[in-house]
Amino acid sequence: MELNMMTMFLAVINFFAGLGIGIYLRKRLVEGNQRNLEAQGRQIIENAISEAEQIKKEALLLAKEEAYKAKQEAEREIKISRQELKDDQRRLSRKFDEVQKDFQLLEDRQTKLREREGNVGSAEKYVAEQKLKFESLVDEQRYKLEQIAGINREEAKEELMQSIESEARMDCAKRLSRIENEMKMEADRKGKNILALAIARYAGDYVADKTVSMVPLPNDDMKGRIIGREGRNIRAIEAATGIDIIIDDTPEAVILSGFNPIRREVARLALEQLISDGRIHPARIEEVVQKVTEELEVEIREAGEQATFDVGAHGMHVDLINLIGRLKFRTSYGQNILQHSLEVAFLCGVMAAELGLDVKKAKRAGLLHDIGKAVDHEVEGSHAIIGRDLAKKYGEPEDIVYAIGAHHEDQPPKSVLDVLVQSADALSGARPGARKEMLQSYVKRLEDLENIANNFSGVEKSYAIQAGRELRIIVNSQKIKDNEATIMSRDIAKAIEEQLTYPGQIRVTVIRETRAIEFAK
Repeated sequence: MELNMMTMFLAVINFFAGLGIGIYLRKRLVEGNQRNLEAQGRQIIENAISEAEQIKKEALLLAKEEAYKAKQEAEREIKISRQELKDDQRRLSRKFDEVQKDFQLLEDRQTKLREREGNVGSAEKYVAEQKLKFESLVDEQRYKLEQIAGINREEAKEELMQSIESEARMDCAKRLSRIENEMKMEADRKGKNILALAIARYAGDYVADKTVSMVPLPNDDMKGRIIGREGRNIRAIEAATGIDIIIDDTPEAVILSGFNPIRREVARLALEQLISDGRIHPARIEEVVQKVTEELEVEIREAGEQATFDVGAHGMHVDLINLIGRLKFRTSYGQNILQHSLEVAFLCGVMAAELGLDVKKAKRAGLLHDIGKAVDHEVEGSHAIIGRDLAKKYGEPEDIVYAIGAHHEDQPPKSVLDVLVQSADALSGARPGARKEMLQSYVKRLEDLENIANNFSGVEKSYAIQAGRELRIIVNSQKIKDNEATIMSRDIAKAIEEQLTYPGQIRVTVIRETRAIEFAK
């Protein structure tokens, strides 16, 4: 046990001895490391100082080099500037020499002009003296002539002027007559050429559209479903569309009757949808009519927009575009009015181009010329006047408004544009074949108009023009007086109303004139 205690004691002594030696050694190691770090810091500082000195020296050398280069560049620019100044001085010196020479020349010319002025003054004095002598001689001779002739100077001048004026009037009258005849012949020739060219250049199809007034049925049993119990379905359709539905013995067909083409189209489309759907009762009828009406309004607007786009008539009022679209469902003599209006627009454009006029304005007037037909079922009056008022209401230019009103001579034409629209309208609509009217009936109607007028006493000639829309009558001025011409126009109009059947209205114009004709032999 004592041995174990001794061993433990020695172990403790060894532990504390080792611990002290370890602490001592660690302290010495830390002191050595600190000295090494201080040496390294001093070395780094010395290296940084040396590098800073080196950078400073390099910066000084670079600055000196840049300064030297700047000095060299400045000296070069100064040298160039001095050379330019020398060149400018030489040029100024040459200019100054030239100006000196020019100044000397001007002085020489001025001296010569003074000499010439002196000579001219002497000549003027001599001419004035000679003029006085000549005037005295003329007065003396004039006095002698007056004594011999027995009239004074003023009277002789008056007689001479009258004689010259009379001859001049005669010459002017002859020349005016010749020029007028030549101009008429030339205008007639050019007018025919322009019309022929317009017809040739516009190769439009003459498709005679007809407003559909008959709806086909799949079978006759459908008629009973359209009528409905106690007629409630047919009454609902007529009330919703404003169109009369005629159901007769016509097999598998229903006839629609009404003056308004838009309503008739709505009724046709609605009835076709109801027949296709099979559900026919008042509520469904109102729903389908409303839907078809909205679809047709979109179609009308699109048709109007397409027409204005085709013609190039931009900036037009929206309501006016809708009215143009409504013409798609309007016909005249079987001819679709929208297609007719487009054709008139293109013909106006061709003729305007040949005459050097505004092509866009001519096309715009042609497109709008029949716009009154879109509402002439609803408004009283001529479609030309209705169209004129509509165009004015929606802000169209004054010349286009007037051309619309004058295209059937409801108001007298006063510009070339008015005559162009008249001519294009006649080309498109008045020719046989353009509209659904037989040539024989077309000619027969014109002959009947002229025959009615020729039966009146005092009528020399009569002409049915504007496709039978106007009758012009030339009467004998010796037999018919001015007040009688007015009565005759009224009587002929009444006779036409009683004897003929025609659409629209016919204008009767009685012309009475007095002509004085003389021949120079």
